[in-house]
Amino acid sequence: MGSHSAVLLQVFIALCLVVFQSSAVKVDADLNTTLTVDASDSSGSPIPDTLLGIFFEEINHAGAGGLWAELVSNRGFEAGGPNTPSNIDPWAIIGNVSYINVETDRTSLFDRNKIALRLEVLCDTTGDNICPTGGVGVYNPGFWGMNIEQGKKYKVVFYVRSTGSINLVVSFTGSNGLGNLASAEITGSASDVSNWTKVETILEAKATDHNARLQLTTTTKGVIWFDQVSAMPQDTYKGHGFRSDLFGMLANMKPRFIRFPGGCFVEGEWLRNAFRWKESVGPWEERPGHFGDVWMYWTDDGLGYFEFLQLAEDLGAAPIWVFNNGISHQDQVDTTAVLPFVQEALDGIEFARGDASSKWGSLRASMGHPEPFDLKYVAVGNEDCNKKNYRGNYLKFYSAIRSAYPDIQIISNCDASSQPLNHPADLYDYHLYTNAKDMFSRATAFDRTSRTGPKAFVSEYAVTGSDAGTGSLKAALAEAGFLIGLERNRWNPDAIVFNSYQFYGTPSYWVQLFFSESSGATLLKASLQSTLSNSLVASAITWKNPVDGNNYIRIKVVNFNLNAVNLHISFNGLDPNTVQLSGSTKTVLTSSSLTDENSFSQPKKVVPIQSLLQSVGREVNVVVPPYSFTSFDFLKQSTNLEIIRSDSSSRASI
Repeated sequence: MGSHSAVLLQVFIALCLVVFQSSAVKVDADLNTTLTVDASDSSGSPIPDTLLGIFFEEINHAGAGGLWAELVSNRGFEAGGPNTPSNIDPWAIIGNVSYINVETDRTSLFDRNKIALRLEVLCDTTGDNICPTGGVGVYNPGFWGMNIEQGKKYKVVFYVRSTGSINLVVSFTGSNGLGNLASAEITGSASDVSNWTKVETILEAKATDHNARLQLTTTTKGVIWFDQVSAMPQDTYKGHGFRSDLFGMLANMKPRFIRFPGGCFVEGEWLRNAFRWKESVGPWEERPGHFGDVWMYWTDDGLGYFEFLQLAEDLGAAPIWVFNNGISHQDQVDTTAVLPFVQEALDGIEFARGDASSKWGSLRASMGHPEPFDLKYVAVGNEDCNKKNYRGNYLKFYSAIRSAYPDIQIISNCDASSQPLNHPADLYDYHLYTNAKDMFSRATAFDRTSRTGPKAFVSEYAVTGSDAGTGSLKAALAEAGFLIGLERNRWNPDAIVFNSYQFYGTPSYWVQLFFSESSGATLLKASLQSTLSNSLVASAITWKNPVDGNNYIRIKVVNFNLNAVNLHISFNGLDPNTVQLSGSTKTVLTSSSLTDENSFSQPKKVVPIQSLLQSVGREVNVVVPPYSFTSFDFLKQSTNLEIIRSDSSSRASI
């Protein structure tokens, strides 16, 4: 991944509707396959409303510098920790040592982040040491260069104090400091700024620069302190701080749950650097931030526990909170000493669900959300099953949470897909990272899994290594095969690449969109008769389009073979003329090479292409291209739309 891009997580869809076009792909005459689908009323099985969701981890600046729209990196100058001198990177100085001295000290207004930036300005507008044109000070280039767009407004907030009067210019400029994109002059008497003072101003851009920077400059001699400098665009989603374009890509996936904030980010390489929710809530200025020592960068934790809960609500997704269970990659607390971690988890649940009059519920209410969040799932740790103290620690958490919140579903780190757990759990967490061939073969991984006991929660999977590249078609097709296996058993990898102003979906992102309608749909019985059992998988569902109110039968097929396949689709239990030609479509994800990827220069090199089906009926013959993922959507007549379920049937949970 280049230095000016990052991977977020999942996904965006803008299908290209074109008229049917003939394929020039060669079909091997021996590769004839029949898919038989039982489309009769009452034959289907309900798919859980929570089949598909997203996993969000603060990795590769997915949050800080990504979804979280804050433009300033290291806004509190705390990246070096609580001691001085602190690391102010990427802040840089404007002016040489004859004009200005810059250092950090521990004079901040805020108890939990004591570092402030001290500027001793040696030059002036008169006298022997005249300040250079434009003044001296500091600038911040953001994470990838700041995206400043003409006509848009940005709220800049900072805290300042001084030994004398101040005359500051707050501005957005080009990356070299030239060109005034937007600016405001901030003045104050010595008495105005003798103590820490909060300054807020709105800057409206008069030009566009995708690689801009924020500057704080002056031409007045004296000593000035800055702290907690923020610049936020005013067009974030609902004003909640989420970058609107990236939020839209997540929303297009129609996720039914979101797992957050990690991942290894929750554990930390060492416990002292693990994400702790209490340090990520309250006013943003008071959050200490922390160094994520697994992914090796500083976060101000503007995207904190509250914001993750808000993100879930905005997406209409069930929040799944992963908390630290006293275990990191390198150290762990003994079960006899884990109770403070247990209490922290209980307090976190109260923050999300407690009444506005409760201790932690009142803090949530003060942040603008008096009503509780709908938190019903929690995960005790991440990938810690084989750690010495996990089982003992887990049981402490399980007992306390079950007693206080009996409705909350508790997720274990231990895999129960092949053998029973030795501890109670509502769900078990299943992670899979492997090569493309093995990933595709896992389409049947849950076919023989016990239907009793804890349910499977597949929260992390991806093709890795040379097969993956930075998001290849080969990886996406293998993951698609695995997903069809999950769908068949009624039970998500990374996929959005971005910089300061651009974004695109990888092929894996587009694969996710093929399944966006599966949550809450009805799974139909389907069987393949083929000599290609190791390279062809398929599934069938019925789903209702909430936009037009129409019902569809969707057939999804992954061909992981170098030859095209003649596919004969046979519908049983389907009345004549039930399927309409008009409105029935085929959508194909493929490319000329398995290693093809999308990029900023070619963001749509590998994207789904939709065309109209040439014929429909109870018997349909189609060609499935080599190395492709194809979705056939058959529009059903309005006279026989709903799959009938008996009163005893009910939707499953995750």
